[in-house]
Amino acid sequence: QVHVVESGGGLVQAGGSLRLSCEASGDTFTIRAMGWYRQAPGKQRELVAHITSDGTTNYPDDSVKGRFTISRDNAKMDLQMNSLKPEDTAVYYCNAEWRPSPYEKYESWGQGTQVTVSA
Repeated sequence: QVHVVESGGGLVQAGGSLRLSCEASGDTFTIRAMGWYRQAPGKQRELVAHITSDGTTNYPDDSVKGRFTISRDNAKMDLQMNSLKPEDTAVYYCNAEWRPSPYEKYESWGQGTQVTVSA
């Protein structure tokens, strides 16, 4: 199994920066991809940034392109967030996709870390 834990959230003023970290443990060699999701009050959880084992990154949300950078070093994944805006306020979740065999696929979620950006 794979477990993930986030850290690094907090309160920051608009225009500021925060760095979120996610530490994976357990069978980390089975991880095929990791990602950061966020969920704002009253909204659905959405994918913010994604990184595969070969380092390919994807930012489906156009609003974060050029401001957020995802990176990964073995079992640790970071999200550098710059030029933060009040609309970035949300609970941010770490996600790991792992495959213990070619026929199995699982996801693990962290407990979430609150990011609040004040105007």
